[in-house]
Amino acid sequence: MIQYALYYAVACLSVGMLLNLWRIRFAPGVVDRILALDTLVVNAIALLNVYGILLDTAVYFEVSLLIAMFGFVSTVAYCRFILRGNIIE
Repeated sequence: MIQYALYYAVACLSVGMLLNLWRIRFAPGVVDRILALDTLVVNAIALLNVYGILLDTAVYFEVSLLIAMFGFVSTVAYCRFILRGNIIE
């Protein structure tokens, strides 16, 4: 029974990621694209965690931590670039 719930979660997260990709492509402004990209990273982390639970392995949890770190750094870098025009001062 729990496997059906995990498959449903994978399907819902996949649809959410597709909608985020659509928002990245057709967003009216750069800020909306950055927010959609950050939400895409969060959905990717959740999808990896659900997939790790489904396969009963711990490797996917470590990969999701790496993606979380890179996602945070990239979001901060994009925001600094929009606000100041450069990333490294």
